[in-house]
Amino acid sequence: MSKLTIRSGKGQLVLKKSRSLVGLKPKADKDLARRAYVKDKKYKNLGGFQVVRLNRARTSLDDKLDEVRRKREIETGTHVYHVEGSKRPLVPTGEIYLIFHEGTSEAEQREALASYHLKLVERRDAQTLVAVVTAKSPNPIKAANGLQKNEWVKHAEPDLDTYVDSYEEFIEPDDTLLDHQWHFNNPGFIVDANWRTAKGADAKILDAWKRIGNMGSEGIKLAVIDNGFDLNHPDLRHKVHRPFDLWNQSSRIEQGDARFTHGTPCATVALAASNGSGIVGVAPNARFMPISGTSYSLRATEQMFDKCIENGADVISCSWGTTDPAFHLSPLKEAAIAKAAREGRNGKGCVICFAVGNEDLDYVSFYAAHPDVIAVAASTSKDEHASYSNRGREVTVCAPSNGDWPIIAGRASWDEGVSWEQGVFRYWRDGQSRGDRYKHFGRTSSACPLAAGISALILSVHPDLTAREVKEILMKTADKIGGPSEYANGHSLRYGAGRVNADRAVAEAIRRRDGSGGTGSTVEVEAEVGSGRGLFRFNVHRQEAKGWGVQIGAFAEYGNVLIQVEQLQRQFEAPVIVNINELNGRTVYKVVVGAFGGKSDARKLHQRMQAAGVNGFLRNLKDLR
Repeated sequence: MSKLTIRSGKGQLVLKKSRSLVGLKPKADKDLARRAYVKDKKYKNLGGFQVVRLNRARTSLDDKLDEVRRKREIETGTHVYHVEGSKRPLVPTGEIYLIFHEGTSEAEQREALASYHLKLVERRDAQTLVAVVTAKSPNPIKAANGLQKNEWVKHAEPDLDTYVDSYEEFIEPDDTLLDHQWHFNNPGFIVDANWRTAKGADAKILDAWKRIGNMGSEGIKLAVIDNGFDLNHPDLRHKVHRPFDLWNQSSRIEQGDARFTHGTPCATVALAASNGSGIVGVAPNARFMPISGTSYSLRATEQMFDKCIENGADVISCSWGTTDPAFHLSPLKEAAIAKAAREGRNGKGCVICFAVGNEDLDYVSFYAAHPDVIAVAASTSKDEHASYSNRGREVTVCAPSNGDWPIIAGRASWDEGVSWEQGVFRYWRDGQSRGDRYKHFGRTSSACPLAAGISALILSVHPDLTAREVKEILMKTADKIGGPSEYANGHSLRYGAGRVNADRAVAEAIRRRDGSGGTGSTVEVEAEVGSGRGLFRFNVHRQEAKGWGVQIGAFAEYGNVLIQVEQLQRQFEAPVIVNINELNGRTVYKVVVGAFGGKSDARKLHQRMQAAGVNGFLRNLKDLR
């Protein structure tokens, strides 16, 4: 199904064409409900269109819409869209609202409109105007996306209509302890304690939810292998999916033993339900697969991971392991983990997260050292290395946990509590209760399920990713914390690739899902690339200011230019010209494909690019001098 991406605030919306609905605007004010080509009418008026389903037998929706557009009584027709994950209809009205950079002349503004055959309908001030598409224009969403790349355009937004009560605006959960969850969104202090943290030292969970418009998919199954699951906990009891207890070899999970309470807080960090009270997990919509009964036994190791494969686990969280040199993993144990990581999810692989361990050692748990897993270390609320967290070249990423201030997690009803610093006992470091079913928690036991929850969010937006790709995304999008000297070739023995960033991770997953960052979408670039660092092969020639090409946009980030040039050269086998200039004190890179002697050859390339979904406009190279 066709997808279009539009900018929305600081993020973007992914729109999908409706499979059945179209918008029709009659030339006269007539009800189309009884027309032979209309199966039924769904909405009387959205954006000036009647939203209907068409009678089309085996004809495609595109072909049928084109047929209806040619009818005498129809002024125009449009596809109807949905925000991905929603069934609410969105209809482009045909108008595009534009804000140009200060100092842009009217002639430049007219040229920008002409490049997409737009008609000016309203000028509000020197920089702000409203245009409307014409018969020669691309659809208004594509036109707005193309204009957003124009160096004169500060903002281009297509007007979309839906019912007032239909806006799909993400609303933060109202769980009562959400403000206390600094590892989701760190404001620089603990809300109910006189304790300063480092603002922004968090995993960007709220930002990730806002970007995707929800809190993850119910289709994702997250397994937690541990002991001490309280399946009656209010944040877990309605989420359980295919539980298994290795010790009694049944689906009946053993509960109530005061020696075993660890599984409950680990599980709630990853996926506690959003139910209006207590905490909320990183991926609260994910289903919870408890695998109870950790063991060093080879048979048990094989069974626990085989159960995850058999029951369809997408992500596996393991906050346990060993650093005792006497208990290195045998090749058979390594094979059991590798099997899940490579053969689970119908060959895409289960995403497996292991805690690196809490012994303050210069090597990680032997389970976390497995090359197919994500080895998770711990950082603090001050964005520092947690002193207990093991170090080593196998560390993949780190995630916020205690070491400065603990996080809050669920507590099993039979949990007798632990001792915290300064003689404060039981459930809360400072002795101040935040609820009977919760407690302070931390160590790499907490960091690991946090990373597992982020992995579940990644798969929520792009379920076709392999386990290896999810690991790659977590590393690529992590925030480098600590000093630059910490990192050699992008890796730190303490932080791995850096502190997990859920927002950047889901953005990268969306980018890959929507076409590997093609020229029609917003591309996120690593900081090293965006600043011009890295290894690239250049073959640079001076270009005369004559001839014709197709300009695809103007970019402010050097890294974006590198990515666009590489993709365009490969896709269209044509030279790419980059004009470097300044606009309003910023360096701007204008990217033009082709350098033809005549306009007709450039027009042919333009048609090929449009057919491939790449927007642009014809450009005389002499105008770029």
